[in-house]
Amino acid sequence: MDSLLHTKARAEEPDAAALIYCSLRLPRCIRRTRLVVMGQSERVFARRGYPNVEQWQPVTAPGRRRRTFFDGHETMAAFIASVSDIDDLIPMLTALQIEWNKMHQRLYASPLLARLASHVERGEPDWERLRDELPAALALSPDDLARLEAIWGDEFPAFLLDVGREHKRFAVRLLAGSLVDYRKATRRWWGFITDASPVDLSERPVYFISSNVHSVVNMLSGFALRREDELLRFLDDQGRNDLLAEYARIRAGEVPSRRENLLYFALRGYMDAHRGEAVWDEREEEEALCGIKHIDSLHVFDVEAQVIELRRLRPDWFDPRLRMPALDHLAQSDAVIVNIDYPLGMGAYHILSQVATSVDALRGVYVLGKAATLNGRIGDVMIPYVVHDEHSRNTYLFNNCFTAGDVSPYLIYGTTLDNQKAISVRGTFLQNRRYMDVFYHEGYTDIEMEAGPYLSAVYEAVRPRRHPVNEIVTLYADDVPFDVGIIHYASDTPLSKGRNLGAQRLSYFGMDATYAATIAILRRILELESRRGEKGGK
Repeated sequence: MDSLLHTKARAEEPDAAALIYCSLRLPRCIRRTRLVVMGQSERVFARRGYPNVEQWQPVTAPGRRRRTFFDGHETMAAFIASVSDIDDLIPMLTALQIEWNKMHQRLYASPLLARLASHVERGEPDWERLRDELPAALALSPDDLARLEAIWGDEFPAFLLDVGREHKRFAVRLLAGSLVDYRKATRRWWGFITDASPVDLSERPVYFISSNVHSVVNMLSGFALRREDELLRFLDDQGRNDLLAEYARIRAGEVPSRRENLLYFALRGYMDAHRGEAVWDEREEEEALCGIKHIDSLHVFDVEAQVIELRRLRPDWFDPRLRMPALDHLAQSDAVIVNIDYPLGMGAYHILSQVATSVDALRGVYVLGKAATLNGRIGDVMIPYVVHDEHSRNTYLFNNCFTAGDVSPYLIYGTTLDNQKAISVRGTFLQNRRYMDVFYHEGYTDIEMEAGPYLSAVYEAVRPRRHPVNEIVTLYADDVPFDVGIIHYASDTPLSKGRNLGAQRLSYFGMDATYAATIAILRRILELESRRGEKGGK
């Protein structure tokens, strides 16, 4: 297949980029896992012989959000939202197995294996001495080995010991996979949202946002901005001199960066460091005062949500970049924002279809997500007006309510590219250079997984039939009675060697694109609702 994420699959030496990519997106328990079981909900697991799966050890991966549990022996259970989770998991397991077994061949007969065992079991010899010998033994560069060690942390020696001792052969079991199974899981997910919501969503107009669980709330609640001194002390305690120096440069006007973005970045680390402490209750209380309710996902796939009442928002708490005239009219609004944590692939279709059939009316559908770019740089923003969807094989032509002018004033380090053509692919591993070249020559430069499924759901929300297959579909303003806006930020440049998510993850400077796009979305909603308020709610 010659996957762009697994270019050395046939080579004898290990593919460091593929190893890093998989290690970021699979839980550490994968080193002890033989069987991977996939299902949509705890009921599905129980019916198929796994009655207490939620009592297993919860496990996570730094680069992929998926509800996963480990039985402590050899079985990992993954909750899936759509066929896209299968298209994501299977290639990663395959790639990891290939690379694991390459390293196994190198370590199994090596005298280094006995010394690894001695280090893991007795602490001797010293890890520093072993580390110096590993690059030659594994045919990996010291830099790649260091990146793998950073991902695996203190389990890295045990990981290598497992690699050396065992030939890996994963088994996979899908417990249920019909369209009805996915729809049932999505309906249960929405049921938890409506049960926990402070308002009856079936009687309220809704602005639907698919983004993340931090940027929208940070900008509307002002929680981080009111704790500036506390966050700076935290950065000092953590030894983050790089961020403190950046803050000083911002205050001195030496760099164009925004102080607010730095504080939002610091807040994530601060909250993680104080998990379970009083600050979490303080945050919940302050967000409740301005109409924000967090809702966790239970018993099904992992997609958190937030319900935000526009009439209860406090404009004096807003990020300064959101302030505009006539915000006092928000007090008359009956609308709510439903913001969800970005789903994977076809999960987007199931979720938006469920939301559209359950709320009083949709006033807007806004999608903020990451994508690969074939003509930009990491940190750029892409705004498409054409989306080709590999799932339905449709090409959607639509009026994107956003242009470069909505994002560019707030984007410091990247470039905003509008009038782009996007393609929604089935999975990240399922692309190769020939495939990319074909779409690049056709003008498709924005590669992601959710825009097409979302537009299929939009089609069904405004037309009297299911979305078509293999057609050119128009969704212009005359056809769609609500806003549709899609913004992507570039996190991959797959045609540039080594510059993909396996090689680089967005950090503090990656906040620039995320928050610039979030500002555009929130300003659009606030403007529409303020305008409606001026007209008496019409």
